Amino acid sequence: MSDNPHAPNKELAEAATPPTPPTIYRKDYRPPDWLVPDVALGFDLDLAETLVQADIQVTRNGDHGEPLRLEGDGLEPEEVLVDGAASNDWRLEEGALILPLSGDAHRISITTRIQPDKNTQLMGLYASNDMLCTQCEAEGFRRITFFPDRPDVLSRYTVEMRADKERFPVLLSNGNLVREEALEDGRHLAEWHDPWPKPSYLFALVAGDLVANRDSFTTMSGKEVDLAIWVRPGTGDLERTGHAMTALKNSMRWDEERYGREYDLAVFNIVAVSDFNMGAMENKGLNIFNSRYILADPDTATDADFDAIEGVVAHEYFHNWSGNRVTCRDWFQLSLKEGFTVFRDQSFSADMGSAPVKRIEDVRVLRAAQFPEDGGPLAHPIRPDSYMEISNFYTATVYNKGAEVIRMMATLAGDDGFRKATDLYFDRHDGEAATCEDFVLAMEDGAGLDLTVFRRWYEQAGTPQVTAKLDHDPQAKTATLTISQSVPDTPGQSDKQPMVLPLKTALIDRATGQHKGEQLLVLEEAEQRFTFDGFDAPPALSINRGFSAPVTLSSGQDVETLAFLARHDDDSFARYEALQQLVTERLVSEASGSEAEVIDDAMLAQVFADILADDRLEEAMRAELLTLPSESFVGEQMAVIRPDRVNQARQAMRKMLGANLAEQWQQHYVKLAPSGFAMDGAARGARRMRGLALAYLVAGEVGDAAGTAHAHFEAADNMTDRQTALASLAGMEHPLREQALDAFYTRYKDNALVLDKWFSLQALSFHPDVLEHIAALAKHPDFTLANPNRVRSLYGALAGNPSAFHHASGQGYRMLADMVIALDPKNAQTAARFIPPLGRWRRFDEGRAGLMRAELERIRNVDGLSRDTTEQVVKSLG
Repeated sequence: MSDNPHAPNKELAEAATPPTPPTIYRKDYRPPDWLVPDVALGFDLDLAETLVQADIQVTRNGDHGEPLRLEGDGLEPEEVLVDGAASNDWRLEEGALILPLSGDAHRISITTRIQPDKNTQLMGLYASNDMLCTQCEAEGFRRITFFPDRPDVLSRYTVEMRADKERFPVLLSNGNLVREEALEDGRHLAEWHDPWPKPSYLFALVAGDLVANRDSFTTMSGKEVDLAIWVRPGTGDLERTGHAMTALKNSMRWDEERYGREYDLAVFNIVAVSDFNMGAMENKGLNIFNSRYILADPDTATDADFDAIEGVVAHEYFHNWSGNRVTCRDWFQLSLKEGFTVFRDQSFSADMGSAPVKRIEDVRVLRAAQFPEDGGPLAHPIRPDSYMEISNFYTATVYNKGAEVIRMMATLAGDDGFRKATDLYFDRHDGEAATCEDFVLAMEDGAGLDLTVFRRWYEQAGTPQVTAKLDHDPQAKTATLTISQSVPDTPGQSDKQPMVLPLKTALIDRATGQHKGEQLLVLEEAEQRFTFDGFDAPPALSINRGFSAPVTLSSGQDVETLAFLARHDDDSFARYEALQQLVTERLVSEASGSEAEVIDDAMLAQVFADILADDRLEEAMRAELLTLPSESFVGEQMAVIRPDRVNQARQAMRKMLGANLAEQWQQHYVKLAPSGFAMDGAARGARRMRGLALAYLVAGEVGDAAGTAHAHFEAADNMTDRQTALASLAGMEHPLREQALDAFYTRYKDNALVLDKWFSLQALSFHPDVLEHIAALAKHPDFTLANPNRVRSLYGALAGNPSAFHHASGQGYRMLADMVIALDPKNAQTAARFIPPLGRWRRFDEGRAGLMRAELERIRNVDGLSRDTTEQVVKSLG
């Protein structure tokens, strides 16, 4: 028997455990045996049954005798033709169609039938609100027809769609529309042709009753491009597409100006879809979006929603070059397109708004999602070495850490060098399926860099841990900075080599608050020393400015120095970081019972007061500086995470700061009251800071806190203010809570995206009965497992609420596991994404660890568990 009372009998567990899916290794890559230069697809479309006719031209790739292997998932061929003649010389093997061929070039025709309205996995061709749409990345195309469904098989596509014109008046696919025709019996035809070779994961099709917001864009060479954003009619959605259209046009112009990349088709279509596993998909010329990243107006979307839409629209458009024109050779190279494109969309958003605020937001996301991933059982390099199910590798490491790796190369290259390198990359690999190594070589050749050691970022998992120590010699008037690094062990990797770390650094005079200039220090060894002249007195160390390297940093600076930097550092991120460190060290000390030196109430309140009084700050940055680190982030800094203690310490700090600075918060709350609604940066910053002031007043129980929050809710003329107030009310035990929640529901019950907010706000609240509320919401008539957004709105919020999810009873763990077990047969890709919160069990106290592991084992022992979820569970259990 196990020493853990929560663990099941080991022998019984092993006997019941289903087999582990096979592992695919990057080292085993081999080029495709057959290429497919041209594809012609014919669709007779219907929700219940769609007939698919695929005609593919295949050519043997090299001198070999291998048969043609066409991947399939749940398909049965009705007819197989080779060069126009019926063939029975084929077999099905693990879902794939195996066809022996003697010559070097053939035309293969395959007929299949699929049932879109029964496709709950939302991969391949599926139905959503009486329309048909596709999602083919990573391996969804094989659910439509038999095909060598891998990213290094690039083909030119011609697509002919036939459908009932009344039910499906709009027929869209990749490329340019080349033919439309009326048919008999009320049917019609549309033919699309994409002249640019692409992998099958970029294929897209949409058919339905849709209306469009139409516009146009003139490229830098004078070519007119027709733009359209398609939504369902009669829903009010069309009026909510203006912001997305503006973001698209801004993205197109920015990509021309920053990277010299021009759009290459006559039309660019976007379709908003309610049922979607991901955020959006960059299919060539026909982007398909989760509707939450398209639809927005001030009444239904927050300022953060507007920002997210701008960033995602840009991301998918930028993929036209970094992902489509240059795609990835295999799925191990996923960060080639995703990491690079995240970096591009982050840079775009920084240019469109406040660059310092954007940088802080991006780092917050990295620390919340990627750092824990790097420190857990699912850690992997940005270029993984193996996987069981590729859908599980759309991770924060591949995307967000991948972007940081590109950012470091851009920092090392400088602006001009990076532009030369990216130009070389695009020119050298246009129309190819490339690798991460191809990108690094282009950086070396274009920018004149030696990235031999830097390549370790693609090979090693784990977040580098950096220690910086500054010593002052008053006799020599020098400051010596000693920086050391180590990379912790991760599953399958130990004894890591030092990484290349570009650390932007400045030494600030404590008397004047000035410095002699920022320097880029490049750490390549386990330890290095840097000496600086001309310092009569010890300076304050400002290091990793702008978060120039994705590391955890310990500078050993005392409370007074950190407080000085929080007030005076001229680098916005470094200023933010100093205050975050002050607060985090205090919270960790209280939660862990440590007696380390930390900032006291009076000094912390004074630092906050000074920032509140600093009239040099824009309000958005002020709000960033004064926002406490999340409970999850604080917990991650502890040797053993104790969520209840972290929650108590953080809530006590919020209350103290709210009460001690009540007058200042009230002054800002009143001063920032709007005279009317506006969407400019100043107005958005004012809303954010005013909302933060309200949250502190409520936390400090200043005056009639519930009445203040409810008045804010009632007076709101936009979703940002309305949601801010409702978030505070949702955590209260007060009659006004139910009143506001009911009013919100009544107003927005017919708007699915806003109703998602209603679910999330309650599940994220500090209310003592939050688990009971979540259980009730799971039975609400408007809750469904069929829509990924709705699932994420409730259970994603549960997993993101540490005090609820990590309740000592284990109820939060059971609720999440129950949902995963119910959802997995319907939508494995979405279900698998809920495993990582349980997979962090090793980081928690013994009681919680046992409860989390037990739920993982319960999921693992479910009959018929999907490959997606099995991989996550197996790796999480270790």
